[in-house]
Amino acid sequence: MAKHFHLNTPLLESASMSKRVGTPVYLKMENAQPSGSFKIRGIGLLCQQVGLTSQSKGVVCSSGGNAGMAAAYVARKMGVPATIVVPSSSSQLVVQRLQDQGATVKIAGKVWDDANAEALRLQETEGLTYVPPFDHPLLWQGHASMIAEVAASLGPGAKPGAVLVSVGGGGLLCGVAQGLKDAGWTDVPIVAMETAGADSFNAAVKAGSLVTLDDITSEAKCLGAKTVCRRAFEYGQCGELTVISELVTDQQALSAVETFLDEERVLVEMACGAALAAVYSGLIRRLQDEGRLPALLGPLLVIVCGGSCIDMEQLTHLKHKLQA
Repeated sequence: MAKHFHLNTPLLESASMSKRVGTPVYLKMENAQPSGSFKIRGIGLLCQQVGLTSQSKGVVCSSGGNAGMAAAYVARKMGVPATIVVPSSSSQLVVQRLQDQGATVKIAGKVWDDANAEALRLQETEGLTYVPPFDHPLLWQGHASMIAEVAASLGPGAKPGAVLVSVGGGGLLCGVAQGLKDAGWTDVPIVAMETAGADSFNAAVKAGSLVTLDDITSEAKCLGAKTVCRRAFEYGQCGELTVISELVTDQQALSAVETFLDEERVLVEMACGAALAAVYSGLIRRLQDEGRLPALLGPLLVIVCGGSCIDMEQLTHLKHKLQA
């Protein structure tokens, strides 16, 4: 068995983004993972740790796309069956890509929370191993490896001025936070980005307690958990790290996806566009003007979390939908 399923992804400097913010911008290219996103780090580790064998009845994962892709990929490599439960909001593209990985796809409910309830039911009734998409310490431990790679790439004595991440269920945020702690970079602020309408973390930060959204109204479906995981919320509250929660509109996230495609020649989904939009929409400059980020900012690290839920047809569809 492979030592791990994820790749050590490239850390690229973006000249155009650096020019926009007036400090070097480094892109951690998690879109280059075999499953299309960072999720494979944590899910790969978790599947190895739970001791899956060829005798296993298989894994079940609830996912709007990327966690499911990672679980399906890892299960295929380990020779066990995978059942991925997706909400009806998932595109045909996602369903097809999951099936191409050899997974059985079940559609349940309207949003991720509904699909997750079905996955938990299948765990009970079918004896499948449940793979959580974002809320598990092994996932965060796996995701933390990307910060260790960044530290190795930057070399001794160098560190980011801030890290930009998208937040859905909060697994990436927890992994980055753990990675920063492991690297001794607890003074590096995290800018946690969501789209309005998929903003369960921002709502929780404002309320001072976990909030369950009534619905996911954003087109960034992969950010669509109605409640962020408790550990992510705790990072936003506890003060051991600085976490700045910010929102962009769907239009800003989509515009960021298009600009990134033009300038960096890489297509990512809107969930990832939320983090990119912090640079493209001028939000980083505003945080500097407000004194929430230093005026003299060290290199900006952007986690390009990736995404398997997009192609040119989907991009065109989103443009028309959001212009309407």
